[in-house]
Amino acid sequence: MIANPPYRAPSIAPSAKDVAKKHKEKRRHKRAHKHPPAAGAGVQADINITPLVDVVLVLLIIFMVVTPMLHRGVDLELPKTDHHSTRQDTGEQIVVSVRQDGVFVEADKIDLEKLSGFIEGELKKGPHPVNVKADKGLKFGEVRKVLEQVHASGAPQVNLETKENKAD
Repeated sequence: MIANPPYRAPSIAPSAKDVAKKHKEKRRHKRAHKHPPAAGAGVQADINITPLVDVVLVLLIIFMVVTPMLHRGVDLELPKTDHHSTRQDTGEQIVVSVRQDGVFVEADKIDLEKLSGFIEGELKKGPHPVNVKADKGLKFGEVRKVLEQVHASGAPQVNLETKENKAD
């Protein structure tokens, strides 16, 4: 006896041939109805530098705001005075700081005997004013030695920096 094959329900899913045929028709339809690209809708070949310029300008503004706030010289507590005149720090001044542990030009420690020669060398580059900053805990005799060395160097202008005594 021959056995009957098991019953199969008719398939609802399209066959692979039908799927391939529909796909082919869609491609033909797209090719036939293809529109030329609109003017200016192509790929942009140049680089837009506007964001770069924006970032550079923001950085420039930040540097312009922060630069005057930079502290030159070494950290020390300045003495307070009642009569205070303010001068703009142009960055051209030679800053001499005097503390208990020595004399500093900008942030570099220097021997008191070499200070006059160092300032003379800097003054050959241009007539820069010299700002002397002394810690408020120092005796004036120690500061006077530094002022004498600065004066001996031939500095055109010597300023003694202080902090304004604000009435609170």
